[in-house]
Amino acid sequence: MLIDEVRISVRGGNGGPGLVSFRREKFIPRGGPDGGNGGHGGNVYVQGVDNIRYLKKYHEKNTVEGIDGQPGASSKRTGASGKDTLFFVPVGSRVIDHNRNSAIDILDTTTTHLIALGGRGGKGNWEFRSATNQAPRTAQPGTQGQRADVEIRLMLIADIGLIGLPNAGKSSLLNALTSSAARVGDYPFTTLEPNLGRLGKYGKTIADIPGLIEGASKGKGLGTSFLKHIERTRLLVHCISAESDDMKRDYETVRKELNDFNPSLLSVPEIIAITKSDTSDPQTIAKQKKKLSNLAPAVYVVSIVDDTSIETLRHDLAR
Repeated sequence: MLIDEVRISVRGGNGGPGLVSFRREKFIPRGGPDGGNGGHGGNVYVQGVDNIRYLKKYHEKNTVEGIDGQPGASSKRTGASGKDTLFFVPVGSRVIDHNRNSAIDILDTTTTHLIALGGRGGKGNWEFRSATNQAPRTAQPGTQGQRADVEIRLMLIADIGLIGLPNAGKSSLLNALTSSAARVGDYPFTTLEPNLGRLGKYGKTIADIPGLIEGASKGKGLGTSFLKHIERTRLLVHCISAESDDMKRDYETVRKELNDFNPSLLSVPEIIAITKSDTSDPQTIAKQKKKLSNLAPAVYVVSIVDDTSIETLRHDLAR
């Protein structure tokens, strides 16, 4: 099962405490203060990884902690600072810190983003010496690292999103267009999580989103969990089965759910694909296509058993 939302508790490393120490060597029985400073705590950063299932790692262990700084040492030696900690989330994730009202989009696998600062190391008693206090017995504790409770939401980065009612042939179309092996079946909700495929030599990524039903945006069916995965697509392919007795009604049902979830989705460029064309007669499909032509700039009639129709759609999607 695809885990696409998790909450993670993040803590920067704590600063190490300073040391109270006095120089004690042979022939120097009453040396001055020489307690060193504590090391700084390590920062915590996040970076993207090309694995959409990576959030599963945090489903059981949902804490990320920075490395603490080491205490100061005698002879004015500063404790070692904690190394920075890097944790990973899938490319396409949005990291939301509700306490700070901030959000970071993870869009590549090279950029690191600071999530929590490490604490500062405390000062040793060497730092507190003065003309009036030549033997200070005071040292500072280190400060605590920053804390952040973040929500990670995976929002797939795909060029093209396949949408439509359950059993509209989206997964079969994805398999035909790409080298994907999405599960298909002749019953609703075969697709229980988004599937991804790559459009061969064209390098475009296609996401097959679980079917939407009326009321999906309010929590019915499965679609509400995955609508966020089409927010970043550059093109929507609205799949409507040729077996439908009212294609326009099917189209309007899905569009309403998109609008209820996020009205901006209606501004994403969209084309229509009448799928399973081999299950209906050409005259009926032609009439339905004419009705749909007023709703989208392009309407394609495709069947997975018709290589020509698939190749035409594949070429135009890439273009």
